[in-house]
Amino acid sequence: MGARFVGENQSTPATSKSHEAAGGTAGGTAAAADSPRPLPVEIRGVHVTGALASLPGKFREYIGLKRYGLNTIELDVKDESGEIGFSPADVPLARTVGATRAFYNPKALVALAHRNGIYMIGRVVCFQDPKLAQGRPDLAIQHSDGSVWTTSAGIAWVNPYDRRVWDYCTSVADAAAKAGFDQIMFDYVRFPSDGDTANAVYPGKTSVPRGRVIADFVEYAKKRLAPRGTRVSTAVFGLSASRDLGIGQVPRWISKYVDNLSPMSYPVLYGDGELGLASPSTQPGETVFRTLTDFRRQMKGSRAQLVPWVQDWNYTPDQVLAQVAAARLQGAKGYLLWNASGIYTKAALAPAGAAG
Repeated sequence: MGARFVGENQSTPATSKSHEAAGGTAGGTAAAADSPRPLPVEIRGVHVTGALASLPGKFREYIGLKRYGLNTIELDVKDESGEIGFSPADVPLARTVGATRAFYNPKALVALAHRNGIYMIGRVVCFQDPKLAQGRPDLAIQHSDGSVWTTSAGIAWVNPYDRRVWDYCTSVADAAAKAGFDQIMFDYVRFPSDGDTANAVYPGKTSVPRGRVIADFVEYAKKRLAPRGTRVSTAVFGLSASRDLGIGQVPRWISKYVDNLSPMSYPVLYGDGELGLASPSTQPGETVFRTLTDFRRQMKGSRAQLVPWVQDWNYTPDQVLAQVAAARLQGAKGYLLWNASGIYTKAALAPAGAAG
């Protein structure tokens, strides 16, 4: 597999999408704090889609994982389809392009999590955005004839060079921060990696290198959210610290502007021979360990902390635990479990040293 696949969050059932609160009062009051709420000593969290959160009682089930060691929930705010889980009042463009859904009330959901001692991360997918691209073709990556460019899977992306796209993405993130999310994780913060990328047209393209464009966006987002005291993180490809994937993700640059960096180090998506391993997918612990070695090297001198994504699909509990152990050996600030269907290995949420 090449850069197209490495680190991509994979889609599964209809209730899921593929990957890639300041304040925290009981009433869910938005906070404009000078500093964010304390991080857990070790982040141990899971990914939850907006669709899953919309099911009666489902979010409480994830909160219930606290008894196994969970202390963090990462919830989709804006997903790969461009859909937003609620209707942000201050982002009229979201309603214009049909991106809003009534999956959940963000203030109520965050307040419920905080009452149960759960740290909340809101995931905001950025440049893969079919809703915005189709509703506003002028903001999309285009073909030479001005029509909307799509990937080989027929998915439209928006233009990373366009500051109006930056504003839209960060406005959605700001609405989530206002609702009380402790942290915003920006995902798909990159250029597209599959399809006829050579003939993709970027209106307003400059001579600025792709890596700098992406790093500049992250810096912009960090400054935009700073008044709310909201932490910022980014999800990046697992191999982005090992070699140039051509998508604009340069961890040593991005890490200057984020609180946490989350490599999607999913071993099953690494090609044979990557990281010097004959078959990374059969050595999940070693794959994660070597991935984070490269990230630590690139992030040297940065205050950003590593919080890797751990693959919790198509593996046995022991293989999931091997990845968690590797993250701990590398001194990660914690880890997040990814399974697009929302089913998780409970033993992988236990604190270090706890019985399985």
